[in-house]
Amino acid sequence: MNKTIFEITKMDCPSEENLIRMKLDGISGIKNLDFDITNRKLIVFHDGQTDQIEKSIIDLKLGGKKIITEQTDQKNFNENTNQKKLLWIVLAINFAFFLIEMTTGLISKSMGLVADSLDMLADSFVYGISLFAVGGTLTKKKRIAKIAGYFQIILAALGFLEILRRFLGNEKLPDFSTMIVISVFALIANAFCLYLLQKSKSKEDAHMQASMIFTSNDVIINLGVIIAGLLVLWLDSGLPDLVIGAIVFVLVVQGAIRILKLGK
Repeated sequence: MNKTIFEITKMDCPSEENLIRMKLDGISGIKNLDFDITNRKLIVFHDGQTDQIEKSIIDLKLGGKKIITEQTDQKNFNENTNQKKLLWIVLAINFAFFLIEMTTGLISKSMGLVADSLDMLADSFVYGISLFAVGGTLTKKKRIAKIAGYFQIILAALGFLEILRRFLGNEKLPDFSTMIVISVFALIANAFCLYLLQKSKSKEDAHMQASMIFTSNDVIINLGVIIAGLLVLWLDSGLPDLVIGAIVFVLVVQGAIRILKLGK
């Protein structure tokens, strides 16, 4: 058996891990995937050549590149029996905060919260595809991925139009206090999800897990919305909220494109 180590520079959280798992699903010869999100490494245990595996990882455009391939005698892999349960937990948390942020974002007129809610929805799609398509055919997984990807792009496009409308119009200032409070709770939820998933898969020291958590895109987005809320208060302008909303919508579209590539 061979062991190939890949560096995945844009693998920031378990959402990217699930994208990679779905992309490699169905490739014959793969025996096990060992993810190290903290150090952005993926170890693939497999038979045969790495050409198809390497191409699939590069196609995701997550900064993946092969480091080394070597032979190994390892045959026993410790599969996490609680993985499915944990995926359900993080799916529920992400979808719940999608509903919370979308509702409060519309009420408080904050595009930052609305955009962040779609980022939460994007993560929910990734976890959901992994769960609902378990045991299903590759065709089924690709069909679900296409639906999820196009749905995200449509929602993001509507969001961009709303940002443009608000920029050109004379819109009431968003409620900065709602932006800050809800984003703080969303940040805690994201950190908790990442902690649960990482704790279940590795025995890294707590400071290593914390390092991974606070470099994730989701947490950075939450901090961005908090900062935008403070700037709305300080500048007495809704422009910071529109800017962070536009940035997050771009990230949502990028995530949707990655999901659509799984459907090819």
